[in-house]
Amino acid sequence: MIGTFAKRLLSAALSFLLLATAGPFEVLAQQPAPQSTGYSGQGAPLAANELQQLVAPIALYPDALVAQILGAATFPDQVAAASGWLQQNKNLSGTALMQAVDGQPWDPSVQALTQFPSVLDNLARNLSWTSALGEAYHTQAADVMSAIQVLRGQAMAAGNLKSGPQITVVQQSPQVIVIQPTNPQVVYVPQYNPTVVYGAPYVTPGYSTADVVATGILAFGIGIAVGAAISNNNCCGWSYSYWNCNWHGGAVVYRSNVYYGNRAWHGGYYGSTATVYGPNGAARVGTAYNPSTGTYARGATVATPYGTRSAAQAYNPSTGTYARGASASNAYGSQAVGQAYNPNTGAYGATHQASNANGSYGSSVVSKNGQTAYTQHQTTAQGSVGTVQTSNGGKGIAASGAYGNNAAAGQTANGNKYAAANGNVYKNTGSGWQQTQGTPKSGASYAGSNSAAAKGWGQQESHGGAPAFSGGGGGGWQARGASARGAASRGGGGGWGGRR
Repeated sequence: MIGTFAKRLLSAALSFLLLATAGPFEVLAQQPAPQSTGYSGQGAPLAANELQQLVAPIALYPDALVAQILGAATFPDQVAAASGWLQQNKNLSGTALMQAVDGQPWDPSVQALTQFPSVLDNLARNLSWTSALGEAYHTQAADVMSAIQVLRGQAMAAGNLKSGPQITVVQQSPQVIVIQPTNPQVVYVPQYNPTVVYGAPYVTPGYSTADVVATGILAFGIGIAVGAAISNNNCCGWSYSYWNCNWHGGAVVYRSNVYYGNRAWHGGYYGSTATVYGPNGAARVGTAYNPSTGTYARGATVATPYGTRSAAQAYNPSTGTYARGASASNAYGSQAVGQAYNPNTGAYGATHQASNANGSYGSSVVSKNGQTAYTQHQTTAQGSVGTVQTSNGGKGIAASGAYGNNAAAGQTANGNKYAAANGNVYKNTGSGWQQTQGTPKSGASYAGSNSAAAKGWGQQESHGGAPAFSGGGGGGWQARGASARGAASRGGGGGWGGRR
């Protein structure tokens, strides 16, 4: 029980966002932006080789399926929701599945992908890549389409893209290669390794290739029947036959119209990202903006051989709500700090967490409606300890040792005290300590010189000796005032700090 209590303190502390810093933005501001054509975003566009890496996992899919994926990638939240919904409705198939999907509030591109569960699941499992793919399509649609054609040409030149029972490959021009199902009513999803199939290795950031085939050839799973969707005129106007790619116009086509997916993304209103590589590491920065709510966010990461730094912040000027955070890590350990505040509800939170070779430690504060709670924790090879203290007078402490011993003590706002150690439980409601659970010691008295209070349990101050939880291995703790500032408990030989 005690270990669980300490873990909950740690879990609550780690739930806050990280505190933003300006350093990574200053680094990126000095870097030149790559040049590109057809760019509609606000930040730096991706270079041709970066786009090719991004689309490598899907470039050899049939054209209509590529179109659906590019559209759905602009709705990563809906992709995740649809994938979860499919997992919960595995009993549905065929017309029943399509009718159920038709009633969901998803974009047509996401609805269409429910007919290809493996594809939708892949997008959901690689949401970082999915989101980057969707943003690239909306900010550089023509460039994305060109990148797909470049990779198709490379796969064909390497002898790995050719017509067969599953797909028909037609080179309409030197720059355009079309891939269609051999049987128009049955679609096969290619399986291939992007690092091999193109004749040159393409490694896609944020995309896991753990489940793909190891060879350079294309493999195919079970064909997906799409004939029922074509003939059903009363449902599902989002089905496979309504999608295609306009390779000459550089965009997805849905129901004979150019389709850009999420309107909040198109034109750069959603945001943009940029990545810079150098001999000493890499840096990436991103911004996002929602004009309908006025909310904006930005973030950055810098990675070098000496460690990694990340920062992010979000702010809504109409409500005043903000959140910001930062983290840093190197060979010696890591630290993370964060703050969040909502002026409408008065809710506030802050935290500071850290870890190194000796263990982990941290502190947090949360406040709402005039009530505040402070927590601290530390874990070393000797064991774990955590505390909580509230502004109305409640407090608690819990610890567990490396050899299985554990103890806890607490005091409620009205002054009642409780304590536990290795299965024995005590309480003091004003008339002395009494054991309420466990094995009584022969001749022991729970009020007086042998009381739990005299042994350092749950007292507000320690007189003539250190409290029972003064460190358990030298770990000192900050005072409540320091915790409120988000300061970390770093250890160092002192006992628990007193109230300020």
